[in-house]
Amino acid sequence: MDPDDEALLEALLAGEHRALARVISKIENRSPGYRDLVSELYAHTGNADVIGITGSPGAGKSTLVDKLAEEYRDRGETVGVIAIDPSSPFTGGAVLGDRIRMASTVGDMDVFVRSMSARGTLGGLSTATADAVKAMDAFGKDKVIIETVGAGQNEIDIVRTADTVAVLVPPGSGDDIQTLKAGILEIADVFVVNKADRDGADRTVQELREMVHLGEEGGLGGGGHHGAGAMGGGNGRDEVGEGDDSEDGWTPPIVETVATKGTGVETFIDELANHRTYLVDSGTRAEKARQRYAEEIRTLLREDVHAMLEDELAASGGIDDLADAVRRGETDPYSIAGDVLAPVAACVENLETDADADSGTE
Repeated sequence: MDPDDEALLEALLAGEHRALARVISKIENRSPGYRDLVSELYAHTGNADVIGITGSPGAGKSTLVDKLAEEYRDRGETVGVIAIDPSSPFTGGAVLGDRIRMASTVGDMDVFVRSMSARGTLGGLSTATADAVKAMDAFGKDKVIIETVGAGQNEIDIVRTADTVAVLVPPGSGDDIQTLKAGILEIADVFVVNKADRDGADRTVQELREMVHLGEEGGLGGGGHHGAGAMGGGNGRDEVGEGDDSEDGWTPPIVETVATKGTGVETFIDELANHRTYLVDSGTRAEKARQRYAEEIRTLLREDVHAMLEDELAASGGIDDLADAVRRGETDPYSIAGDVLAPVAACVENLETDADADSGTE
């Protein structure tokens, strides 16, 4: 590792917030040496609770995260917040500036807020977010909160980095509740009806309750985010805020909050704690970690192999020349793909042969 990066890593592990900010910048910008830095972070991770907050725009995510951080600080815990913002069309940087909406913790160095830009690179943002979480975890933050800009596929990929995912639903969502069934039900560990003092909150809670009940009967989410058999025959919930952590899995509780007043935040934190207890006691937390690391390995392999293939394409004359050859009828995409992959396949075959030879001599 570069000596400057070694000093940066030591400063981060020593609890210097400026070093944490610089490490996350290197991660987000994919600066030279960032991989070595992240590799060194792994040995210092695994202690933070990672919480994902997602939901439709306007649901009050930033305000709730602000109150969440404030309550955790009152309990003596340190907090890191990664806020995923829309990209500026001019700079590619974050444009919302979530610090503006997190007024309660301004000046508190034990609440570290970092906005990351949703630049739209497929898979890249979720990888960078996962690496930034590791930086905050290694730094020593007790709670790391990931707040996304919306509830699309990109956001779902991002919050899978979290141990516990809370989905915010504004009251009076109507048909929006139906759209949640497509994917949000499977990732939600806790539902939060924020702005619960507004008209339509009771109906939204009832619709969510029915949706979760139907999910149990239909086996939705079983074996998914909630663990083996999750939502597959739980006992349901008798009242708002009361989840089920029976042997069949975890049934997402529904919590009502008014973030602007701090109402319901303590109940929300209690449900987050209940879910963490369930994860640990059921062994699901370890399984989720294995799944996350497996996906990280796959993602890195895809990135590296893609980069190698791009180099191989360039050595073969460049993609445009190859495409022109196809246009002229001289070859076809399948033949080109086979030719480009041939050296990689030969390398893998040689590795397998060497491995078999080594195992045969032991």
